Amino acid sequence: MNELQETVSKEVITTLRSMLARHHLMEELSKKQNLVELQRQFDQLNLTDATTTAHLLEMLSPEDRQVVWEIIPEKYKEEILFVLSYDSRLELATNFNPNARSAVIRVFDLHEGILRRIPIESKADLEHAKPIWIDLVKPDDEHLTWARDVFNIDLPAPNSLTDLETSARFYIDDNGEMHLHSDFLLDRNDEARNVPVAFILKRDVLFSVRNEELPAFNVQNMRSLAETEYIVDARDLLLNLYAADVEYSADALEQIYSKLENVGRQVFKSYMTDEQAAKILAAIATEEDLNGHIRRNVLDTRRALSFLMRSKLLSNSQHDDIREILRDIESLDGHTSFLFNKINFQMDATVGFINVNQNKDLKRLTILTVIFMPLNLIAGMGGMSEFSMMTEGIPWQYSYAGLTLGLGVIAWLTYIWVRIIEHRKEKRLAVNNNRKFFQQR
Repeated sequence: MNELQETVSKEVITTLRSMLARHHLMEELSKKQNLVELQRQFDQLNLTDATTTAHLLEMLSPEDRQVVWEIIPEKYKEEILFVLSYDSRLELATNFNPNARSAVIRVFDLHEGILRRIPIESKADLEHAKPIWIDLVKPDDEHLTWARDVFNIDLPAPNSLTDLETSARFYIDDNGEMHLHSDFLLDRNDEARNVPVAFILKRDVLFSVRNEELPAFNVQNMRSLAETEYIVDARDLLLNLYAADVEYSADALEQIYSKLENVGRQVFKSYMTDEQAAKILAAIATEEDLNGHIRRNVLDTRRALSFLMRSKLLSNSQHDDIREILRDIESLDGHTSFLFNKINFQMDATVGFINVNQNKDLKRLTILTVIFMPLNLIAGMGGMSEFSMMTEGIPWQYSYAGLTLGLGVIAWLTYIWVRIIEHRKEKRLAVNNNRKFFQQR
């Protein structure tokens, strides 16, 4: 332990622990004020050395460690994680996103079995790096030129990935470079789609080009920070990216199950309005679209993994990893097929409610038509000259009032007659159903 670490251990740790103890006892508003004071005290320590800061974090309790971790600037977190012990790194890396910085070119190397991100600010930085993975997100011509000059490789522009022919998605060129163009799932609240990603494997360096941030890549980075010996070479990294995409697709399927269960509770109610049915149909259509994208995504991943197995460039353990991923994909196929059937059933049930509501409306119109049919006949007679002759000598107010009253009585009697007929039909149908039930038994 160097002199600075001893100073931190004896003087700083006492101050921080007292402030953290007070922080846990405070109310929410007071906590925010104390957190500002804690941030100020931490900044005064000027702990720019990652080893010293990591040593300080190791001496704190897990609860205090989380509080201090939140006030550490993002630009220092990644370097600190590499120095922490495995348990502490696993604890803190779950809440850390190494891609928080909006960098276009992201370069990683292997440092003591951990995938470490290297800051790249210029072409000279890239020349001195010994990367295992170069990830380009929305790269411009300058960054593509850096990669071409330093590594002698031609990378495709992100906008041209969707125009690639299917026959040229997986191949090995004359220089021994392996090219793969795969789709990765992107599931957001407003939409779901498959995002194309280009991979090029050259001399144990993996290049990836994409046009959007993808959850599978973030999951890969988080795991690499939390686990040692998680990646051995660039081929391992490529397989882990595909595995992360399959796991992300599985999580998306679980969300579909959950949402369809909520929809099912509404579908199987005894009554549903047309407005409710329209909302349910929209929700079902959204889940059907996501399920289709997942099915396409795992199909594309299966094709890429099959190509990798045929390439004969993988080790026996990597072949075993591919078989494990393919088994996961096989299970996802069964879930997507089941969800398609479940979605179709719920959609048919919802449409059935709409048809029932329409039939009820038609039934009401039919009853009204039957009720007013005799009234139209009598009202037509009331407008004829015979009616005037029959009521001659009777004031017209009385004669037409009597006609209106008669019309009301006839309408009421017609309605009672229609209800009696409907009741007899329902009773006859119930008797027939009971008779069939006992005959079957």
